[in-house]
Amino acid sequence: MIKSFNPPDVWAPFGAFSMAVAQGEGQIVHLKGQVALDPDGEIIGKGDMQAQLRQALENIRAVLAHVGGTMADIVSLTQYATDIEAFMAAGALRKEYFAEPFPVTTTIEVSRLYHRDLLIEITAIAEIPRDRFVEPA
Repeated sequence: MIKSFNPPDVWAPFGAFSMAVAQGEGQIVHLKGQVALDPDGEIIGKGDMQAQLRQALENIRAVLAHVGGTMADIVSLTQYATDIEAFMAAGALRKEYFAEPFPVTTTIEVSRLYHRDLLIEITAIAEIPRDRFVEPA
């Protein structure tokens, strides 16, 4: 299990994230960066940060589910956005996917991703309890 914390000696989180997360006894899973591709590899939500953020998070959810994990098992996210203002405007969407304790999060604005129509890419690290972990096929 994870234990997130927000030390009183640093600034308080202003969104859906924690300052740090301590890992426990589970299976650590590192996820490849997810973008707004549907199961057929087609880009979802061209020009729409909220639609692309939702698809990237749904892809993360699907990868975790394949090995017995949930979004609550995520301990860390790194988000690469091509437009930080659009990303921040869509930030409330994250609360549909995450509850306290929130994962630690880093968000970076980049000039572009591997395809010009992609606006967001998110990598994740999760710790899935061993009693729930399913070996990938």
